[in-house]
Amino acid sequence: MRSDGLAGLLAECDAVLFDFDGPICDVFRGLPAPGVARELAEVLATLAPHLGDVARATEDPMEVHRLSAQGGETVLAAVEAALTEAEVRAVKVAGPPVHGATEALKAAHVSGHHVAVVSNNSAECVRVYLTEHGLSCAVKQIVGRPTLRPDLMKPSPYPLLEAASRLGKNPGRTVLIGDSVTDIEAARAAATRSIGFANKPAKETSLADAGADEVVLNMMSVTNALGM
Repeated sequence: MRSDGLAGLLAECDAVLFDFDGPICDVFRGLPAPGVARELAEVLATLAPHLGDVARATEDPMEVHRLSAQGGETVLAAVEAALTEAEVRAVKVAGPPVHGATEALKAAHVSGHHVAVVSNNSAECVRVYLTEHGLSCAVKQIVGRPTLRPDLMKPSPYPLLEAASRLGKNPGRTVLIGDSVTDIEAARAAATRSIGFANKPAKETSLADAGADEVVLNMMSVTNALGM
């Protein structure tokens, strides 16, 4: 049965899963992603020269990470370690949480939902950020980037199913809040519910078209729907 609006959707769910980069933190706000991508591309080019040109052509650190799998496990491990180190550096200078994120996390926790963060970023950088901003107490589980398995990152359903399993919840009784089409695709593949966070104007249509159950323009909408 479909919910009657955002409040109804949240009432039907036992757990709220938050994507990290977007709904909670602008990870590369203080350490821009293109620069991190260049750092990773040089690591990859040194270890697997045949992949260097392709790696240098992207400004997305996650794409360099995915590409590194073509170099074999040793290369992948080196790039993944460099990415994790860069993410930890990045979140330390990323500034305060996204507007409304603190309230939404705490409201989900106080309202009796189990809360998890489900991210393609490393679990380590998520832990560092939540701890530094006093949010760890609201989050029961962190499911970060699967080690040496970029194929299991969202839009794969794996992180969402892993979060539901750790929380002891039926995936159909969980809802993911994410700001990208790949988040919504992962939710559909995992048979979880989804709330699209349109933090940029163009995203409102793309998230709805991807199949989000609800779309919000700010994170305070989640807090309000939880009755907080």
